Amino acid sequence: MKKTIAGGSGGAAGTTVALPGAADTRPTGYVRMLENERLLAALLLAPTVLLLGTFIAYPFIMGVWLSLSDTSVGNIGHFVGLKNFIKAWDDSIFQTAFKNTFVYTFWATIFKLALGMWLALLLNRSFKGKRIIRASMLLPFIIPTVLSTFAWRWMFDPTFSVLNWMLYQGGFIVTKVPFLSDGTYGMWCAIVVNTWRGMPFFAITLLAGLQTISPDLQEAASLDGANGWYRFWHVTWPLLKPVTVVVVVFSIIQTFSDFQLIYVLTGGGPANSTHLIATYAYQIGVATGLLGEGAAISLFMLPVLFIVVWAQLRYLRRLEGA
Repeated sequence: MKKTIAGGSGGAAGTTVALPGAADTRPTGYVRMLENERLLAALLLAPTVLLLGTFIAYPFIMGVWLSLSDTSVGNIGHFVGLKNFIKAWDDSIFQTAFKNTFVYTFWATIFKLALGMWLALLLNRSFKGKRIIRASMLLPFIIPTVLSTFAWRWMFDPTFSVLNWMLYQGGFIVTKVPFLSDGTYGMWCAIVVNTWRGMPFFAITLLAGLQTISPDLQEAASLDGANGWYRFWHVTWPLLKPVTVVVVVFSIIQTFSDFQLIYVLTGGGPANSTHLIATYAYQIGVATGLLGEGAAISLFMLPVLFIVVWAQLRYLRRLEGA
């Protein structure tokens, strides 16, 4: 762009100078794309949607289809409707597994909550080495489930059980306790192992909740003459309810669908007496190759977990609104 400078004197009069032209400020296609909020949001969410669709949505849809077909290993199968669900519901072993799953989940969650709360209250106090002890509490939760369950299986072994040896040497028993060779003992042994493994998760989570409670509230209640039990129920517990509900929801989901612990500890035995829904679905769907029936058994967990989670989350929202 050229412009003539008017006026001036001498040789400067009527001088023509070159000025930089106005740059093209129109955004490029890439910039326009980034400025489009909807398009940018879609691009950022695409990898997540792809992963969720590949590893969650697709297996779930395939599981529903398998449960409605007579698919087996080497057989594509055909649509049979609710036949697999009706057959599973009339199966006595499935009825035992269904009942065992509720018993296992209920008592394991109760024990984990009670012991985890007790441990969190202890760890919330000031004492020497509390950081090391807090970190060591996570060991049962960090150790792989299969490895720790193998150790517990050795301790419950009917022949080489260290627990039987200790009880016998202490004079508490005269014959060996059939820890894993009796269905009732086997289920309670599984509950003990699950409690041992899940208690640190409760303790650490509840401890984090306790850290958010102001000590001034405890001091004020103490000055008013409240003892430790009263302070817990009327000061600590109401403030800790939201955290407790969340941790209980996660525990119920994990415990109700537990597979590894029972599979390694008892394998569903003796005589199918310790099967859970997950282990029995594996036995039918994978071990025997009846994929359709196994998928139908596993889907019985879905409505139960949905109702439990929905009820607890509704209760949590009511607590937050109170």
